[in-house]
Amino acid sequence: MKHTSAPLSRTVLGGAGVVALIAAALTLQSAQAAPAEAPEPPTATAAAQRARDISSALGANAAGFYYDAQNHKLIVNVTTAAAADKARGAGADARIVKHSLTSLNAARATLKERATIPGTSWAMDPKTNQVVVVADRTVTGDRLKQLKSVASSLGDRATLRQSAGTLRPLIAGGSAVWGSGARCSLGFNVIKDGKPYFLTAGHCTNAVRSWSATQGGPEIAVTETGTFPGDDFGIARHTAAGLVHPSQVDLYNGRMQSITTVGDPIVGEKVQRSGSSTHVHGGDITAVEVTANYQEGSVEGLIQAGVCAETGDSGGPLFEGDTALGLTSGGRGDCLFGGESFYQPVREALEKTGSHIG
Repeated sequence: MKHTSAPLSRTVLGGAGVVALIAAALTLQSAQAAPAEAPEPPTATAAAQRARDISSALGANAAGFYYDAQNHKLIVNVTTAAAADKARGAGADARIVKHSLTSLNAARATLKERATIPGTSWAMDPKTNQVVVVADRTVTGDRLKQLKSVASSLGDRATLRQSAGTLRPLIAGGSAVWGSGARCSLGFNVIKDGKPYFLTAGHCTNAVRSWSATQGGPEIAVTETGTFPGDDFGIARHTAAGLVHPSQVDLYNGRMQSITTVGDPIVGEKVQRSGSSTHVHGGDITAVEVTANYQEGSVEGLIQAGVCAETGDSGGPLFEGDTALGLTSGGRGDCLFGGESFYQPVREALEKTGSHIG
């Protein structure tokens, strides 16, 4: 198992933001009403909120959505021509696909019931209208045969690929923010009951009670609680007198990124993550509501990104500009040959810990 933390003087001082989504009230209209088209959402954050509103109104005809960042377009998948007209009237580009969101979620439920195998993950890919199942190199023999059988039973709703990397949480020994023989990257500074705390990965707080800025150094924070597996977030209370806790993330280039809001990610969104081992890397959101089956247990509802992460990056922040999105949980591959990574959504962590961006 591997840990990830950014140094206290840097990423520990990173911050998350209060919820400030740009939400537009959407009234879906029929094609016969010939409504004027709504403007394309200018940001991924606005697109994510609009997409959720549209999908909710479409009901059983909804089939997922994603964001075309290059052209600032929201693409909504639907299963009927009538639903496509409604989506376009609400300001999205519509694409008619075969499988509804209900059908794809049923496929994911089957995988959870029959193929929860350590070393695997699955997520709905709105661009291919399939559930993508990935098996790492530890999935072999009878377990691989079982996985292939279950995936095959789902027909073209699912596709299986194998990865040369190993799926694991990113916790390890090293420098940065230290616990007893382990380190992690701090994600976002938050406020709880009027006092300063920070969020990081749950597998970090499960392993560390007392935190230091250097190996063997004085205590600067103590863990209050952590959840892993199931979720992967934890919260620790700052204890060092005089320590400043700005709502910022270290960009490792002499600059800090202020964090002022919390957002919900959307497939296609361009993001960055910061961590004490590999510093800042960027890429695209490739899936949401992901299930990752670590050796320690399953974590559901994760964000997946085409961004590398390595040992020591766990708990570090995933963000877009001033918007907090996630906490680094785990990944496959590395930053030399490439990889993908998984993130605990920040909004859920804030709600469940009763904290907010300060």
